[in-house]
Amino acid sequence: SLPTLTVLIPLLSLAGLFYSASVDETFPQGCTSTNSLCFYSLLLPVTIPVYVFFHLWTWMGIKLFRHN
Repeated sequence: SLPTLTVLIPLLSLAGLFYSASVDETFPQGCTSTNSLCFYSLLLPVTIPVYVFFHLWTWMGIKLFRHN
């Protein structure tokens, strides 16, 4: 369900970020390559608010469409 995903995905991305920060020697500069785990652990926290926004936008559109 959505509440489980909104808690689980940020925790997994935070764990991946800490892992890549501890393992990768070139941590901030190494995040630009799409082959690295660091890139995706930084990408997930950015895409989650966008997903939640559009999910709520769709839900609000359905609510407004039903009541009109």
